[in-house]
Amino acid sequence: MGFKFRLQRNLRRLVRRLPGVLLFAALAVVFVFSVDKAARAHKRETVGQLEESIRRAAMVCYALEGRYPESLSYLKGNYGIMIDEEKFTVYYDIFASNIMPEIFVVEK
Repeated sequence: MGFKFRLQRNLRRLVRRLPGVLLFAALAVVFVFSVDKAARAHKRETVGQLEESIRRAAMVCYALEGRYPESLSYLKGNYGIMIDEEKFTVYYDIFASNIMPEIFVVEK
């Protein structure tokens, strides 16, 4: 009878603690998903900021020199644009020197 009594007592303790354990697990899951969502939003913002800085540098070049830069390397060398080539791919396509180039930034 002693074994049966201890088993029942342990089961009662487990049942009393179960809501707290389940609440903790649910909060942990919500926290992990929130951090993941924030990290993805940060990546999107970083891509947008890089694209905007390249676009602004191209407009400054047009305002100062009267033409858009012929390449991304020209912007890097003369206007201080820094791109982490390991993280981002930049699509820079210019049609004519007086038409704003197409600029897209993609995370690798």
